[in-house]
Amino acid sequence: MSGRIILGVVLVAIGIISLAYQGITYTTQKKVIDLGPIQATKEEHHTLPLPPILGVISLIGGIVVLAAGKRS
Repeated sequence: MSGRIILGVVLVAIGIISLAYQGITYTTQKKVIDLGPIQATKEEHHTLPLPPILGVISLIGGIVVLAAGKRS
Protein backbone atom coordinates (compact mmCIF):
# COMPACT_ATOMS: atom_id res chain seq x y z
CA MET A 1 0.00 0.00 0.00
CA SER A 2 1.18 3.45 -0.85
CA GLY A 3 1.48 6.19 1.74
CA ARG A 4 -1.24 8.20 0.03
CA ILE A 5 -3.76 5.37 0.27
CA ILE A 6 -3.03 4.89 3.98
CA LEU A 7 -3.34 8.64 4.59
CA GLY A 8 -6.65 8.75 2.70
CA VAL A 9 -8.11 5.82 4.65
CA VAL A 10 -6.99 7.34 7.97
CA LEU A 11 -8.54 10.72 7.10
CA VAL A 12 -11.83 9.09 6.08
CA ALA A 13 -11.91 7.06 9.32
CA ILE A 14 -11.17 10.13 11.45
CA GLY A 15 -13.89 12.06 9.63
CA ILE A 16 -16.52 9.36 10.20
CA ILE A 17 -15.59 8.95 13.87
CA SER A 18 -15.60 12.71 14.41
CA LEU A 19 -19.06 13.05 12.87
CA ALA A 20 -20.43 10.12 14.86
CA TYR A 21 -19.20 11.10 18.34
CA GLN A 22 -19.29 14.94 18.19
CA GLY A 23 -16.77 15.20 21.03
CA ILE A 24 -14.46 13.51 23.51
CA THR A 25 -15.59 12.96 27.11
CA TYR A 26 -13.24 12.33 29.99
CA THR A 27 -13.50 12.14 33.80
CA THR A 28 -11.22 13.62 36.45
CA GLN A 29 -11.22 13.18 40.21
CA LYS A 30 -10.88 16.22 42.44
CA LYS A 31 -10.15 16.14 46.17
CA VAL A 32 -12.86 18.00 48.06
CA ILE A 33 -11.88 17.25 51.68
CA ASP A 34 -8.56 16.00 53.05
CA LEU A 35 -8.65 15.76 56.85
CA GLY A 36 -5.95 13.26 57.79
CA PRO A 37 -7.34 9.77 57.21
CA ILE A 38 -10.67 11.15 55.94
CA GLN A 39 -10.75 12.02 52.26
CA ALA A 40 -13.60 12.92 49.96
CA THR A 41 -13.28 13.06 46.19
CA LYS A 42 -15.59 14.30 43.49
CA GLU A 43 -15.74 13.04 39.90
CA GLU A 44 -15.99 15.74 37.28
CA HIS A 45 -17.05 14.93 33.73
CA HIS A 46 -15.59 17.13 31.00
CA THR A 47 -16.45 17.24 27.32
CA LEU A 48 -14.13 18.45 24.60
CA PRO A 49 -16.46 19.27 21.69
CA LEU A 50 -15.39 18.59 18.12
CA PRO A 51 -17.03 20.86 15.56
CA PRO A 52 -18.76 18.90 12.77
CA ILE A 53 -16.86 20.95 10.18
CA LEU A 54 -13.63 19.17 11.22
CA GLY A 55 -15.21 15.81 10.46
CA VAL A 56 -16.50 17.01 7.11
CA ILE A 57 -13.13 18.51 6.12
CA SER A 58 -11.31 15.32 7.14
CA LEU A 59 -13.79 13.14 5.26
CA ILE A 60 -13.60 15.22 2.07
CA GLY A 61 -9.80 15.44 2.33
CA GLY A 62 -9.54 11.67 2.65
CA ILE A 63 -11.77 11.12 -0.37
CA VAL A 64 -9.70 13.59 -2.42
CA VAL A 65 -6.44 11.90 -1.41
CA LEU A 66 -7.86 8.46 -2.29
CA ALA A 67 -9.13 9.71 -5.66
CA ALA A 68 -5.77 11.35 -6.45
CA GLY A 69 -3.95 8.15 -5.48
CA LYS A 70 -6.01 6.05 -7.87
CA ARG A 71 -5.38 8.39 -10.82
CA SER A 72 -1.60 8.25 -10.65
